Amino acid sequence: MSAVRIGVLAGLLLVLIAVQDAVLRYVSVWGVVPNLVLLLVIAAAVVRGSDYGAGVGFVAGLLLDLAPPASGTAGRWALALVVAGYLAGKVSDDVRGSRRATLVLVAGCSFVATSVYALTGVMLGDVPMESARMPLVIVLGVVIDVLTAVIVLPSAVALVRRLRPAQALV
Repeated sequence: MSAVRIGVLAGLLLVLIAVQDAVLRYVSVWGVVPNLVLLLVIAAAVVRGSDYGAGVGFVAGLLLDLAPPASGTAGRWALALVVAGYLAGKVSDDVRGSRRATLVLVAGCSFVATSVYALTGVMLGDVPMESARMPLVIVLGVVIDVLTAVIVLPSAVALVRRLRPAQALV
């Protein structure tokens, strides 16, 4: 991948993190906002496969963990997005061309990523919420991510496809 493609992807990640942290927090429901970064990781995994999705997930998660106002243990989002990117890439062949299957994929990846993030927070003592509320927050996050994916995911997939290097003719 060329330096220009890496720069564009990194710039897009930084913009999405800024929008997610600075803008969307004003329209949150119980502290839950659409996870635009997760949707980009899913788009990358669907277009380029599980290894690429996991790599983008790691970088995106680490940037998300370190973005101000950083709180808690760094690496929780990185782990969550690596798992989501890897899983999305593994089933990418099964969901191509089906909008319904893609939304099910988003729901599954959102559930897995949010659950991994929440459970690591509990294990590390970073989660200030009571455990009875946690399942409700996870389900709300899944619903919000799926609704956001209807609007955002087609554009994200198209952008990641444009960043894909041309295939060599053999």
